[in-house]
Amino acid sequence: MAAAETDRDVPSALCSEFLNFSAKDTAAKWLQVSNLPKEVYQHLACYVPKIYCLGPNLNPQNEDLLAPLLLQSPLEWYLCGEEPSVGLAKLEQNNQPSQLCGHVFKVGEPTYSCRYNCAADPTCVLCMQCFLGSVHKEHRYRMTTSGGGGFCDCGDTEAWKKGPYCQKHEPNISDSSQKLIGVKSLISLIGRYVFGGVCFMIAFYYCMLVYWEKCNLLILFSRERGDTYYCMLFNDEVHTYEQVIYTLQKAVNCTQKEAVSFATTVDRDGRKSVRFGDFQFCEQAKSVIVRNTSRQTKPLRVQVMHSSVVAHQCFALKALTWLGQIIRYSDALRRILCQVGLQRGPEGENSSLVDTLMLCDSKMWKGARNVYHQLFMSSLLMDTKYKKLFAIQFAKNYRRLQTDFMEDDHERVVSVTSLSVQLFTAPTVVSTANPTHLSSLFCLFLLSSASFTTACRTMSAFGLMLHTMLSSSFLSGCVSQEKVSIHLPVSRLLAGLHALLSKTEVAYRFPEQLPLSELSPPMLIEHPLRCLVLCAQVHAGMWRRNGFSLVNQIYYYHNVKCRVEMFDKDLSMLQAGASMMDPNHFLMIMLSRFELYHIFSSADCRKRYSRENANKDVVQQNNTLIEEMLHLVIMIVGERYTAGVGQVECSDEIRREIVHQLCIRPMAHSELVKALPENENKETGMERVIDSVASFKKPGVTGRGLYKLRPECAKMFNLYFHHYSRADQSKAEEAQRKIKRQNGEDSVLPPPVLPRFGPLFASLVNILQCDVLLGILGAVLQWAMEPSGGHWSESMLQRVLHLIGMGLVEEQQHLIGSAEDSDTNFNFTLKISRPGEAPANTPSILALLETLQNAPHLEVHKDMIRWILKTVANIKTTRECTACAPPSDSSGHSQEETVRDKDKAERKRKAEMARLRREKIMAQMSEMQRHFINENKELFQQSLEELDPSTSSTLEHSPSSCDSTLVCVGPRRWRAGGGERRQVVTCILCQEEQEIRTDGKAMVLAAFVQRSTVMSKNRKRPPHNPDKYDPLFMHPDLSFGTHTGSCGHIMHSHCWQRYFEAVQAKEQRRQQRLRVHTSYDVENGEFLCPLCECLSNTVIPLLPLTKTSCRYRNKHTLDFDLQLQWLNITSLQMKAMLSAHRKAKAADADGVVDMDGVNDCPPPDGFKLDYIPKNPYSSTIKEMLTTFGTASYKVGLKVHPNEQDPRVPIMCWGSCAYTIQSIERLLVDEEKPLFGSLPCRQDDCLSSLTRFGSACWTVSSHATVQNHFIRLLAALVPDPRVENTPCILDIDMFHLLVSLVLSHPAVFSLDSSGLSADTAQLHFLHLVTVAHIVQILLTSVAEEVRMEQESGGAEREEEEKVCMLYNTLRMHLGSGLREVNSGWHLWCCVKAGILPYLRTAAMFFHYLNGAPAPPELHTLGVGEWEALCGYLCLPSNLLQLFYNNWELMEPLRCSSAHHSSISYFRFPRESNHLIELPGDYSALINQASSFTCPKSGGDKSRAPTLCLVCGAMLCSQSYCCQTELEGEDVGACTAHTFACGAGVGIFLRVRESQVLFLAGKTKGCFYAPPYLDDYGETDQGLRRGNPLHLCQERYRKIQKLWRQHSITEEIGHAQEANQTLVGIDWQHL
Repeated sequence: MAAAETDRDVPSALCSEFLNFSAKDTAAKWLQVSNLPKEVYQHLACYVPKIYCLGPNLNPQNEDLLAPLLLQSPLEWYLCGEEPSVGLAKLEQNNQPSQLCGHVFKVGEPTYSCRYNCAADPTCVLCMQCFLGSVHKEHRYRMTTSGGGGFCDCGDTEAWKKGPYCQKHEPNISDSSQKLIGVKSLISLIGRYVFGGVCFMIAFYYCMLVYWEKCNLLILFSRERGDTYYCMLFNDEVHTYEQVIYTLQKAVNCTQKEAVSFATTVDRDGRKSVRFGDFQFCEQAKSVIVRNTSRQTKPLRVQVMHSSVVAHQCFALKALTWLGQIIRYSDALRRILCQVGLQRGPEGENSSLVDTLMLCDSKMWKGARNVYHQLFMSSLLMDTKYKKLFAIQFAKNYRRLQTDFMEDDHERVVSVTSLSVQLFTAPTVVSTANPTHLSSLFCLFLLSSASFTTACRTMSAFGLMLHTMLSSSFLSGCVSQEKVSIHLPVSRLLAGLHALLSKTEVAYRFPEQLPLSELSPPMLIEHPLRCLVLCAQVHAGMWRRNGFSLVNQIYYYHNVKCRVEMFDKDLSMLQAGASMMDPNHFLMIMLSRFELYHIFSSADCRKRYSRENANKDVVQQNNTLIEEMLHLVIMIVGERYTAGVGQVECSDEIRREIVHQLCIRPMAHSELVKALPENENKETGMERVIDSVASFKKPGVTGRGLYKLRPECAKMFNLYFHHYSRADQSKAEEAQRKIKRQNGEDSVLPPPVLPRFGPLFASLVNILQCDVLLGILGAVLQWAMEPSGGHWSESMLQRVLHLIGMGLVEEQQHLIGSAEDSDTNFNFTLKISRPGEAPANTPSILALLETLQNAPHLEVHKDMIRWILKTVANIKTTRECTACAPPSDSSGHSQEETVRDKDKAERKRKAEMARLRREKIMAQMSEMQRHFINENKELFQQSLEELDPSTSSTLEHSPSSCDSTLVCVGPRRWRAGGGERRQVVTCILCQEEQEIRTDGKAMVLAAFVQRSTVMSKNRKRPPHNPDKYDPLFMHPDLSFGTHTGSCGHIMHSHCWQRYFEAVQAKEQRRQQRLRVHTSYDVENGEFLCPLCECLSNTVIPLLPLTKTSCRYRNKHTLDFDLQLQWLNITSLQMKAMLSAHRKAKAADADGVVDMDGVNDCPPPDGFKLDYIPKNPYSSTIKEMLTTFGTASYKVGLKVHPNEQDPRVPIMCWGSCAYTIQSIERLLVDEEKPLFGSLPCRQDDCLSSLTRFGSACWTVSSHATVQNHFIRLLAALVPDPRVENTPCILDIDMFHLLVSLVLSHPAVFSLDSSGLSADTAQLHFLHLVTVAHIVQILLTSVAEEVRMEQESGGAEREEEEKVCMLYNTLRMHLGSGLREVNSGWHLWCCVKAGILPYLRTAAMFFHYLNGAPAPPELHTLGVGEWEALCGYLCLPSNLLQLFYNNWELMEPLRCSSAHHSSISYFRFPRESNHLIELPGDYSALINQASSFTCPKSGGDKSRAPTLCLVCGAMLCSQSYCCQTELEGEDVGACTAHTFACGAGVGIFLRVRESQVLFLAGKTKGCFYAPPYLDDYGETDQGLRRGNPLHLCQERYRKIQKLWRQHSITEEIGHAQEANQTLVGIDWQHL
């Protein structure tokens, strides 16, 4: 390492050279020399090593400062011949830029493609700016995110059929001639300066980047440089991050954090130096890295490189970037660069600089590749001429480039082969390329542009070729024993060509060119038939030993992604072959291939029982094969919705697909898209036809928008639709029958009316009336005559009936279509009416159906059989009428009406019978009920008697019947009677009932305590030190709080303890087996509620209402004298307690009580300092009080549990206050009344929480709680003996009120003088209310509104008093307050600011004292202010509290006046909201694409994630931004949750369109984003690419979860529902 230190003196020498350096003189010198390259080489050899790579740690600031001045500035002077800023400005002024946009996409940047067939191919995309200014914005479009590397196609006329230009790049025709003249003059002006310079630069970069090992220029570069080397580690796509980090820690002896930094840089830039020093030192590290990574895979690529080489390579990358920036000033410079790059060198073939860079692409690292790729795109691809020349060179070297790419292990996006998309999709570029230079696949693409006529001329030879190929592979025999394959490219190609010839009518126009007679139909159908037979045999269980390999092949054979080119083509080939054959011959081949010939070949085939053995497996297999064969016949005859096979259009095929998908159930747009095949442009064509067959129902706050089938389209339903799976078929059948029953129709599902076949396929209908099929149908019907013994199946019979129905529907269509020419050659009814010939003399199919109609074991099929017989009768009637007389519409209608009347009468009869049956059952039930009541008359009478008194007592104490005004605090507050205080609950675990009593068994609520920043107004406040933080006074910004929530389920404390112990034991066993996380952390006390599985971490004990009696001498009036007396007595009590506490503290410290050092203050009468009050609660309740108090302390402060810590009761009081405040804000935001609108779980939680707060002092140190009370009261009534009292402007008044009221019982328990606790509560409320008024006047008076307001008498009094108070405060504070003359304005500010405080105080005392709320607070109305003041026993004019008790409130005013620094925190506190999101999701993607990783030197973040709470953009799921948190490395999102959300975070993963919920380090889940497409669906992962827009309802739902503190609960439910979420390392996000 000594060599490394010697280079540290270089910067000092460089400073003197920098001061004496002149870029202008250097450029002038270069213009005079004869050997320019040598001179420039020497200049770079002198300065580059002095700027770059001076040690192990790079100095980018120094490099970025010196490189432009010493290296780039001379080149710019040489280029311009004058001051570069002036010369480049002239070039830019005269520049005529290309009409192509050429914007190179960043990783994650949004791209847009038009779905209106405007683009030449699917790769044509626009950037966001061009898209917004183009006509395609009004079209249907697809939005995706770029992987980086491509560029915008705006302005490229070859890329767009319509709208090639946006508004910005619209060509100006008038400037085209001037542009050409300007470019020529500019080239002549700067050509002699630029040409040589560019040649030099390109040659230099080429040497440095590619052949640095063999470069002769290294002699110049290393003259003044010591022999220092870098151990350079290169990236690959084989080794993982963890492997590289572990290897680097061993090889270079670095920390894990340093190794993570190295690995991140290697992955981003493609290489990183991991060691600097002499050669041996670096070689040692290389050998360790290679040895440790070569055991299982190929080793990491490591090279030891001279520091001079590394320095010049670093500058070469900067220079290439600089060159790309220079050519933007002038299109002429870009053209010159293209000429120089494509100019052939002296070596001949592939010697140009472009060729050399391309061929050496795989030898470069990722950063070097990206730089020159972007240079190519900004130069060569921006001009059609040079793009063609570059394409020729690219095509020549394409084979070698692809070979290098396959041998290389980098992704395609960083390979030069990725440019093939930009080159080979342009027709003019492709037409200039020589086909001999392209691969065979590319030649095929070129041939595809030939005219169809030429293709027809070659069809004859192509047919002979196919004939040879098929005949050579012709197989005969059973499929189960011969070779068979699912992959049949030749047959499927021919099937597609045959349908295409039928569609384009070439077969009729050029019959001589199509040698169909030379093709053997049995050979054509052989391979497709064998393939379909294979599928049938697999379904029959005949290929079980082949495992999942064959099952997966058959799955993809029928899957929507592959079926168009596999299954559909095989079916088309069977149809083509069957159309050329005799139908009997075709069916005989089918029977042979299905291996069913022996069943139907004998004369007594209809008596199957005597011919087959008793092997049930063989019988079942044959039944399945028969079903599959019949299904195949249905498909061959019935599938006519392929263009060319049937007389249909492509839209008809798509429409039918949609209809059959919607027959299963209403579907969302994404479900339909997944179920439809895509074309070459990734489009399904659904949007063109969907409105004609379905209606769209928009979604609500949850769910998705659904398409529902129009009723008139249900007639297209085909039960045996060829793309149905068996599950889909069953669902569709059930759904359609249900709809028919609801509509009062027969549940029969007849075959639909089908379109006509095309001329080439017209003979397929004869399969339905051929003798072989009729024999098969008759045999199955004969088997069905007797109940199934396993020799026939319901599915088999259903298929037979469907085939018969198809024949009848086809005959009806023939009769309708041939009415004019009397061509009725299709006579299916005649065929099924003929009996069998001798000697069998079997009955006809029609006779069998008439017999089966009354078979009791065929109840399911009777509707179908009746429909068949009815249709036969209609057809016969039609034929008779046609034969006897001209067709008459009236006879047909009368026949149909007769049948319809019979059906209606039958349905009416069935409905009447059902009604009578229901009436009979209801009458029986009524009789049984009366009989039961008569037998138990005494029991019912007793129940009614017990019910009446309770009802009357409830009415007596109900709020509506109470005579006096309802008050919740003070001596006049409402008091519950004995019956109303009694509360009986049921344990959810043991189901036992228990009364809530102070001396009874403890009953608890499952609860979850969590830290919160939901109401925080200062998220920048640093977290407190938990060991030293004093939480007694909450700041008004509510930066951190503790929230308590509950699911509302109640348990015995001992039942809960047993349950929790069982959970702990189960968790210990699970950890030993699985070693994975669960949705709850047992070590932190978490568990799931036994009933609702809601996440909990503690329990709240249920306590009864406290029994209080009014001991005040006059409970109706509280005048000034009594209030002053109470304050004096309380002050004396405080002084006595302070004196006693100090004595005790001194005694504990010295062991001896020193009376001289402590002022002795005697207590007032009736106040006993040595009195120890008795704890009224049972042992189990006390235990639960301690449990919940410790949990609040542990979670709120993030410390270990400590029952003796004096902050335990403070955290309990704070949690009570914060929870009430958050719920009050939630009610305001949802516009709900203060009382009566909370769910039971929240109501029970608040009631239990406030009563717990009033009792928690009993399990704490009484002296500690008393000391807290003294400090709290000193904030309102200053006491010089109390230290560290905060300013009232730095105190949240509601927290202060709650803490005062809940801590006062510890003091009141020592008082036996007769004062009332209710009176103390009221005085506390008055004091804190006045303090809050002063707080509002000091901080929250807004700018005065210059308007005169009319006020009544009472309001004028309020305005006068508030003006007096405000002016008094101004007098004491001086210029700290602005002058306000409007009393109305001041009073409005006070009322608005104090209203949330009054609402929370009303809730607090309501739950603490159990006083019912007045009716006015149960509704939203204008009388809320008066109702609140009355309920809280406050005057409507709150200023009376100050002026009626001036002497009492004077200390409070003085305490506020002493603090001259007025806070800018304003009241009322506005509710926090999640950040505002843009309406269009593309704007968010565009914002994220410009976000760079803050720790990676400007590199684009791979997973930009937006915090929805504060709006910060984070680099998620990346090693580069990991930070250490509590001794563990965590990702950026996890670290941010602790800084922004106290451990809970809500994020939007922009590139995945996914909301992320995080709670702590180990819990998280993904949530549906608020962005929906036009179909009401999310697009997580942006797979579909539909435009996304913000749904405010969905966003409000996420916001509600956040405000309700339900994020952790939502995560718990999600992880319980989906166990895969538990295994995700959420801390790395």
